[in-house]
Amino acid sequence: MTNSAFKTAAVIVAAGRGTRAGAGLPKQWRSLAGQRVADHAITAFVTHPRIDHVLVVVHPDDTEHSASLTVPTVSGGATRDASVLAGLNALNDQGFSHVLIHDVARAGIDASTIDAVIDALQSGADGAAPALPVTDALWCGANGVVTGTQSRDGLFRAQTPQGFAFDAILAAHRAHPGNAADDVEVARAAGLDVTIVAGNERNLKITTPDDFARLEKHLQNDQRGPMDIRLGNGYDVHAFEDGDHVILCGIKIPHTKALKGHSDADVGMHAVTDAVYGAMAEGDIGRHFPPTESEWKDMDSAVFLKHAVNLAASKGFTISNVDCTLICERPKVGPHAAAMMARMGEIMGLATDRVSIKATTSEKLGFTGREEGIAAIATATLVKP
Repeated sequence: MTNSAFKTAAVIVAAGRGTRAGAGLPKQWRSLAGQRVADHAITAFVTHPRIDHVLVVVHPDDTEHSASLTVPTVSGGATRDASVLAGLNALNDQGFSHVLIHDVARAGIDASTIDAVIDALQSGADGAAPALPVTDALWCGANGVVTGTQSRDGLFRAQTPQGFAFDAILAAHRAHPGNAADDVEVARAAGLDVTIVAGNERNLKITTPDDFARLEKHLQNDQRGPMDIRLGNGYDVHAFEDGDHVILCGIKIPHTKALKGHSDADVGMHAVTDAVYGAMAEGDIGRHFPPTESEWKDMDSAVFLKHAVNLAASKGFTISNVDCTLICERPKVGPHAAAMMARMGEIMGLATDRVSIKATTSEKLGFTGREEGIAAIATATLVKP
């Protein structure tokens, strides 16, 4: 709570009918991301440590909906400014130094925007309100035809809460003739200066049916928290032995030798599999499919990769992309890269443009340069919304 010298109330205006929001209940009582619109807005202020008291202004016909609210209510008037005045009158003489006035339809209000308004008031501003600069081109029009343009310089999209010194805004509302667009208009008519603070795109006002879906997406993202992005690396090596082909990234390629391994020795697929495991801190193939167990002898490496992919899915991750580099002098990978990408994508459920398979040599250096085997390195990106 705030100190006694700066005591702030919040008035949430919820007495409108919201006819543009479509048929059904007034928008403030409709469901949004598991709660009513009004509940979202009220919670933002009730839980804010710098708000000392919350009052909701409701329509006289909405008592069956407002009865379940956990904060005090007062009946509103026929217009928005009449409802605001009803709320201010109800709080008069209760010792509040400042008040924040908020439209219930802005159910996405966040704590940082409330803080910005209060900070400006505590710095001595008569009033403060959040807004966003207009970034779209502006036209004038009539009868469906553009008749001119309007400069967007210095134009803002107004939001709430709009905060003021309590006595000043009460006097301003009592003196105003009515039909003001918002409280900033009332304040300015009374000669009060209003400071603009940064608004927030999620603090949108529900006006039309489409706005419910827009705001619900914002709220669901907030509930999920920040996106979890993981990177994993994989590295594998297999030596050559006698044979007539190798299997690389699921594709059988004729060669003068084969790769030696407990399974099918697909060095590329093994590296990608370990990269997926690594992104989840789940070790490597050897942890899940020990080479000491005979059941994995000569096993198709697709079994290992599918297990890693399914494990990621069970943990809520989506594989965004994988990148694998095969390191060898021979066989040449280029002619088979497209088939490898298609096969790996098929196993992982990824489009081929999310599977990168490429090759390089070691310039005749090391065991790969001496054509004693093939190495592979891989990176996998996992994302959890």
